[in-house]
Amino acid sequence: MALMEVDFFSQTLGLNCQANVIIPQSSSGIGVKGSDKQDRYPVLWLLHGASDDHTIWLRRTSIERYVSHLGIAVVMPAAHLSGYVNMAHGPKYADFFTDELPKIMQDFFPLSNKREDNYVAGLSMGGAGALSLGLSRPDVFSAIGCFSAGNLNVRDTSGAPRAGVQRKSGKASRDLAVYGVEDRAKLLGNPEYDCFAKAEAAIAAGKILPRIFHSIGTEDFLYDNAKKTEAWFKSHPQFDYTFHEAPGAHTWEFWDEWVQKFLKWLLPAA
Repeated sequence: MALMEVDFFSQTLGLNCQANVIIPQSSSGIGVKGSDKQDRYPVLWLLHGASDDHTIWLRRTSIERYVSHLGIAVVMPAAHLSGYVNMAHGPKYADFFTDELPKIMQDFFPLSNKREDNYVAGLSMGGAGALSLGLSRPDVFSAIGCFSAGNLNVRDTSGAPRAGVQRKSGKASRDLAVYGVEDRAKLLGNPEYDCFAKAEAAIAAGKILPRIFHSIGTEDFLYDNAKKTEAWFKSHPQFDYTFHEAPGAHTWEFWDEWVQKFLKWLLPAA
């Protein structure tokens, strides 16, 4: 495999951006099997969480080794604290991830632009982002992987606040900057942000729907939200939706295990 860190300018965001990119290599190394050369490689867009950046999947997992024999590329872009949406008070990150970034990367690297060859997955903020992007643009992504997240990542606020969950940016909360509200529950039904509304719109439009793989740890603070997300999709049989829960918390031990299971689900014949 070849690994590159790419710095490039985004017209949509109006700023310089970063992404780590893994490209298949036909030659094999010690303990790593190569893959067949292709003109254009399928690509997994792998998204980071709110406290991380574009380097984290490489630092906390062996993602390069996991995909070495699969013949797919992996693009791991930086998203900052954007929520992967068109921010209420900030740049249009959803437009960047669904329209501009794929074209930029396809210009730089031999990546397929076919829907059936493009998949989006992520953890926590990136898991909710993968749901949001994939359901907004089922014409771009054929499969979604959501780890340790759910629709909007709405949290149960009835108990004591969880340390470190709410991030502040100056005097305004992160949610106010991203969504225009400080309580994400108020966004339910909003087609700009609510994944259920996005999914209903895709069904109504008769679009080809992406497959969805969803996993959550039973000790994760987003478990209740993920279960509500599971219930919604299982009540809409139009979706090819797979849900898994297993012992685990909001940790890299869980994500390292489940990204491997996602890859086997995504490409079972590989």
